[in-house]
Amino acid sequence: MEPKTEFNLDIYQVKKSVQALQAFLDNTSCQNHLLDKSQQICLLITLWKVPKKDQTIRVPLPHGLRTESAEVCLFTRDEPNMTADQTERFYKKLLGQSGVRNIPEVIPFNVLKTEYKPFEAKRRLLGNFDVFLADARIRRRLPSHIGKHFYERKKAPLSVDLESKRLARDMERLIQGTTLNVTKKGPCCMVRVAHTGMTTDEIIENIVTAINTTSSKLHMKEKSIKVIHLKSHTSVALPIYTSDMSHLTLLEEEMKKARLAKGALIMKNEKNTETLSKKKNTEKVLKKTLAIEAGAVEKVEEQDETLQFMPAEFPSKKRKLKTLNTAGATKSPKLVASTRNLKHGQKRGQKNLGKNAQKGSVQTKLPSV
Repeated sequence: MEPKTEFNLDIYQVKKSVQALQAFLDNTSCQNHLLDKSQQICLLITLWKVPKKDQTIRVPLPHGLRTESAEVCLFTRDEPNMTADQTERFYKKLLGQSGVRNIPEVIPFNVLKTEYKPFEAKRRLLGNFDVFLADARIRRRLPSHIGKHFYERKKAPLSVDLESKRLARDMERLIQGTTLNVTKKGPCCMVRVAHTGMTTDEIIENIVTAINTTSSKLHMKEKSIKVIHLKSHTSVALPIYTSDMSHLTLLEEEMKKARLAKGALIMKNEKNTETLSKKKNTEKVLKKTLAIEAGAVEKVEEQDETLQFMPAEFPSKKRKLKTLNTAGATKSPKLVASTRNLKHGQKRGQKNLGKNAQKGSVQTKLPSV
């Protein structure tokens, strides 16, 4: 019975790749006995574009990655008015009442801060458990207390809502399922979907469900997956899906629309800056003109005030003579001679007039007969 595919996936190609990978892993395990027989099988997903935001996708699998004997640890919050032992018993009782089959090891948050503060204690805790779960109420407070090794080993605590009505189902999906971390650092991401202890049909079902859930939950529009490869940690990547090249036209159209929208925004911003700069320039010019006018008015008023208090000056005789002499120096010699003759004539006439006046006065003084 072939599994249903919402994604355009060729089941025959997937089956061929799974069988080839299983044959390769069987050969390598026979050659090297130190190699672990239960190796993880992963999907390498390559996207068309680098995502703009980080995203964590939880993928519930029909066939669990872990056995029922898997060691699970649960970090819980500290209940008020309870000691560490009382909180541990309280949450174990809550899990048992909810129907959880394999009750995990419960560690309250206060115990994690005090008893697992040294580096060696954290390393031992990391090696003792296969899966780590965390109460959703304290999930954000954990990274500073557990250290970076949990994230490097891909054992970061998974958030679970302990107040949920379907707690058993949620915990089962988290323990037996897998998670896909999509980052904005690059277009590639990897997710574990099976192990070598499974049959071919079980691996195919897990692959199909993982691809369908990731394609539906990705925040990217249209067809976002470019290529999907199947691989283990020691094998080469075997392609099981390749997107159609017709999708490139859609991507080009989207890129053109984005560029046009970006160009329109840039033009709008430039116009706004130009109008603002024009307004600023006009304001500066108006301020300068007003300042110049105000300065000119003040100067005129100062000049008027100074003119009121200055004494009136009249030209003296010496200044007049100087002006005449300077004017005469520029004249021609003929004009100078004529002016001299006129002056002598005037003087002679004045003398004659004076003599005649003296004679008349003498005649008037003689007594009449």
